[in-house]
Amino acid sequence: MRIKVDAEKCEGHSRCYSLAPELVDVDDLGNAFELNDGEVPAGLEDKARLIVDNCPEFAITIEE
Repeated sequence: MRIKVDAEKCEGHSRCYSLAPELVDVDDLGNAFELNDGEVPAGLEDKARLIVDNCPEFAITIEE
């Protein structure tokens, strides 16, 4: 499983980072980017789905 953050949609709410800092980080403006090239480590799949569901801008998607 991989996650992808669409930088053009991200508005810097940082909800994803607060929910799953193991999967994403944020820049100085709060815009998210994937860690580990978006690869979701085993056991963190539920957190990946959680950040997708909680992104107000629908900027995060899952690629299986």
